[in-house]
Amino acid sequence: MQYDRFHEAYLDTLKDTYYNPQFFNAPRGNRSRERLNVNITVKKPVERVCYLPSRKTNIIFNFAEALWYLSSNNRLDFISYYAKNMVKYSMDGKTLSGTAYGPKIFEFGNAKINQWNQIKNLLLHKDPDSKRAFMQIFDASELSIENNIDVSCTLGLQFFVRENKLYTASYMRANDAFRGIISDVFSFTFIHEMMAKDLGLEVGDFFHNVGSVHVYEPDEERVEKVLYESSNNTQNVKHGYTFPKLPDGNNWPFIDKVLEYEALLRNDLMKLSIDDIQQLEVPEYWKQVLSMFSLYQNINYNRPIDKDLYKNLFPIYQFFVANKWPELFNEVLQEL
Repeated sequence: MQYDRFHEAYLDTLKDTYYNPQFFNAPRGNRSRERLNVNITVKKPVERVCYLPSRKTNIIFNFAEALWYLSSNNRLDFISYYAKNMVKYSMDGKTLSGTAYGPKIFEFGNAKINQWNQIKNLLLHKDPDSKRAFMQIFDASELSIENNIDVSCTLGLQFFVRENKLYTASYMRANDAFRGIISDVFSFTFIHEMMAKDLGLEVGDFFHNVGSVHVYEPDEERVEKVLYESSNNTQNVKHGYTFPKLPDGNNWPFIDKVLEYEALLRNDLMKLSIDDIQQLEVPEYWKQVLSMFSLYQNINYNRPIDKDLYKNLFPIYQFFVANKWPELFNEVLQEL
């Protein structure tokens, strides 16, 4: 199936998996509905979010996870700050193995292969038409670890340069149609866009290929709510937003700066006001991300919301943040 935006792809995939499953099964005791060999094409990969209010997309976690990957970090304390339930996937309480894709992208295997630079060099200098630009994530050794609770869901990503555009295909052994696909597609299309900027290319189609797409039984009530809204309350579906594009050129210095401040905010070692952020020498795109991380510091540490930070957000980010935490932003919304 082909879609302009991930929003429609998400809702169709969720609906098809929930109402038309091929199988009912319970891998590792987790009851689920399942469809096999699902393939999705998104024509505008930058439109990487679901806008439906009842789904409550966590845009701050989405950016944090994408940057966690790009930082080559496997530390649990980074990502669990934004998603507390990640703790249950850690074998040692300190790191994540399968879920932490960053080290696999930038330091794969015993040879510590930087797959990002390898692919960039191949497509820029050696063979732009190559079919070998594959970034491996899943490692067969993960299955040899007894009682491993964190096996990579993603097999890898493949990049194609065709007619001055970068096309990307993701390959997953399994994907949760309600939860996981939201953050996975966000991160994969973010990586897609980042690689395109590194190569100086336009962003082409994104192809999402999954062996097993499933919905777990505990999520069924929430799934039904989302699907009901998508079918019966179309006026609540936000179509007026355009998701921001990454700045052209080399974004790595800006990512390094954002990650530097992210760590300070996360560990509550500093606070950033909107004036502080505006003085930073980074593009507005990255100032917006830092503003959201600063707002999340308010949320995580149970402090009053910085209204100026919220008011300075792009309208699309205001929507997502207020929709995710309405009880915290109602007062701010009343003032706007």
